[in-house]
Amino acid sequence: MIFDSHAHYDDHAFDEDREEVLAALAESGVGTVVNVGASLEGTRRTVELAERYPFIYGAAGVHPDEVNELNEDTFAWLKEQCAGDRIVAVGETGLDYYRDRTDHETQKKWFIRQLALAGELSLPVIVHSREAASDTMKILKEMYDLHIPVVVHCYSYSLEMAKEYVKMGYYLGIGGVVTFQNARRLREVVQNIPLSHLLLETDCPYLAPVPDRGKRNDSRKLIHVADAVAGLKGITTEEVIRITEENAAAFYRLERRQ
Repeated sequence: MIFDSHAHYDDHAFDEDREEVLAALAESGVGTVVNVGASLEGTRRTVELAERYPFIYGAAGVHPDEVNELNEDTFAWLKEQCAGDRIVAVGETGLDYYRDRTDHETQKKWFIRQLALAGELSLPVIVHSREAASDTMKILKEMYDLHIPVVVHCYSYSLEMAKEYVKMGYYLGIGGVVTFQNARRLREVVQNIPLSHLLLETDCPYLAPVPDRGKRNDSRKLIHVADAVAGLKGITTEEVIRITEENAAAFYRLERRQ
């Protein structure tokens, strides 16, 4: 079944019909979702969702836009959440120089702290990186730990950098952008990177794929992403779904939680 490796069902965009949307996922072939915290409040709501729905796991972390809310006390709370039974990753964490809501040095500090936390707890890491390719790569290489899986979520950089990440054993998150007409660079990445290093993700409620671009996204729309990847790879959609489900289960180490 489809594995949505990165969703935000805690987002207020789902406040009106969250239960209905989640109840409908299985009928559309969605088997597992990882809901990703992007702030302290988002992490709190993520923990609640993961405890309520058996098919949802959680990731606990603070997005670079929100790291001003971190201090030693709130970071200690975040660490407690990361140790929870239903939390399978640290994230999303990283660098965002597009919005520049937080100064770069503060972003780097808390990115490094969250990477170190993942190492301490032996958890995978979900990395957000936007217009910060060089600094992200530099920090990840400095913090590189063979035993800590990493996914570069919503991958948007070059094929050359993608190959470098694959050499490091990392995964790339592929979502609705691959269906956009102007996504030539991402399609080149998908064509040339082994399927064994790709994860399917929605980043919902954002980045809905064609034909629903501009609308609220949810995991049911991942079938369009799987179709696009299948077309680029010259294989069946079913094969894409099967392999990326296996990839995500291995990345999040779900076999250890059965």
